Amino acid sequence: MKSPRKLLAFVIAGVVVIAAAGWVVSTRLRSPADEAARRTAPKASLVTAAVERRKLVSTIVVSGTLAYGSPVPLTLAGVVGGTSELQRVTRAPRQGRLTEGAVFMEVNGRPVFALRGSVPMHRTIGPGTEGKDVKQLQKALRRLGFGGPASGVFDRATIAAVTRMYKKKGYEAQQPTLADRQAYDTLRKAVQTAQETLATEKQTLDQGRDVLPLKVKLANAKADLKSARAALKEAEGQRLTPEDDTKLATADTAVRAAEEKLLEAEQALAAARSQPTTTPTATPAPQTTTADTSLLELRVDNARAELEQAREAYGRIMEEARQARDKRLEELRKTVRTANDGLVTAKQALRQARQLSPTKLKVADASKDVSAARSLLAEFSRTYGTAIPPGEVVFLPKLPARVQKTGVKAGQAVENEVATVTSSTFMVTGTVEAAESDLLRPGMSAAIELDSGKTYPATLTAVGEKATVPGQEKAAENTQPVLLTPSSMKGLKGLSGTAVTAKVTVGATEEPVLVVPVAAVVTGADGKARVQVEYATDKTKEVEVRTGLTADGNVEVSGTLHEGDRVVVGDA
Repeated sequence: MKSPRKLLAFVIAGVVVIAAAGWVVSTRLRSPADEAARRTAPKASLVTAAVERRKLVSTIVVSGTLAYGSPVPLTLAGVVGGTSELQRVTRAPRQGRLTEGAVFMEVNGRPVFALRGSVPMHRTIGPGTEGKDVKQLQKALRRLGFGGPASGVFDRATIAAVTRMYKKKGYEAQQPTLADRQAYDTLRKAVQTAQETLATEKQTLDQGRDVLPLKVKLANAKADLKSARAALKEAEGQRLTPEDDTKLATADTAVRAAEEKLLEAEQALAAARSQPTTTPTATPAPQTTTADTSLLELRVDNARAELEQAREAYGRIMEEARQARDKRLEELRKTVRTANDGLVTAKQALRQARQLSPTKLKVADASKDVSAARSLLAEFSRTYGTAIPPGEVVFLPKLPARVQKTGVKAGQAVENEVATVTSSTFMVTGTVEAAESDLLRPGMSAAIELDSGKTYPATLTAVGEKATVPGQEKAAENTQPVLLTPSSMKGLKGLSGTAVTAKVTVGATEEPVLVVPVAAVVTGADGKARVQVEYATDKTKEVEVRTGLTADGNVEVSGTLHEGDRVVVGDA
């Protein structure tokens, strides 16, 4: 017999089973009304988004490639080594860093130097060459420490600096070739031959019988003029003639004798006047009287007259000597003029005779030959000497640079491009839609993003044609090329050729602003923007707003909105 507890357990289990079965049956059995209600679509609800307050940044996305910037295809401007023989590469360009003054490559064993400059190498720079290309060469030589001027003229000092540059790199500056030396010697001998011919023709002309008497007259006229000038010069340096000197000496003696005679007479008269004469009288005391001096006074008067006459004679002789000198000088000057006229006449007669001489034409032709030979020699000499052939220097706008790609190998002939050189900094090239390009301006901030998620700051450098890179494929229709420059090389080395994404910032708010999804803003028939704000479940009201910057599907708004408000973006 079962215990009461076991019986109660069985009863309870049965009740549970029956109840469960009834519940299952009830869930599967529905009335027609329930079934109709189940199949009716639920009532639509609103899809909303919260109003946020944050900074808004508008960007344009550029898909591009990271590479070294400013690629420049290099070709040699001409021959290397100064000859037109086959130009064959003996040392090819090497990829990597290229500094100023480095030997870029070798052709026929000759160096090709890389120098900084904006004017391309386009000619042989030789002695006497002038121009902007010469000046930038001189500046490069000075930067490299080889000295020299910066005058723009390829002179001896510049040649010395070029020679030092070549020598430091183990080469010899280009000297004249054998053909140039032979040509120079030929031109020099041509000048000598022409000069000798001219001298011979002149000698023949001078020795002609028709001009010999005139040559004698010319020689005599020169001698006469020389003698006349010598006589005039001697006369100008001589105040008196020997005859005049004799006459003046005699007159001077007479003056001195008269002066002595006058002095003696005056002394005798003075003595007589100073000595009294005693006259005997009948009185005891004798009487003193003055002596008679009339005779002595007469002698003094006569002596004075003689002195005056002597002095007048001396003056007459001096005046006659001066007049005679002036007359003599005038005659000598006239003689000089006459001799000079004779010389001019003799020269003119000889010149006319020579012009009429049969050998005159030969002399003229010989003179022309000398001028022509000298002109050819001078023109050749301007480029003769140490020079820089056009292919031995390549000027690059910026150095250091990088050799990105080589176009020739050792042993190949130099025909087209020899290498592609880039700057030593990175750039990102890409394209954007033409409509978006109107929003871009050089100088805008940007960010470069790698596949790893790392970002690097950059700057928009160029848009449109200015962003076109040599060798780059043409942009597709309705697109424009863009060029960006990273702010730093750090972290980017070794990534040349990597595909990257760049975001260019075209607008941003200075402070946090209210932001809603673009889909929440509706423009009414009156042109005003509005949003629907949910203030209760499925209940909304329209709020007028003013829109601002749009970015990443959101738009800046202002009005009677608050952060956290829910705005309607659609129905669910």
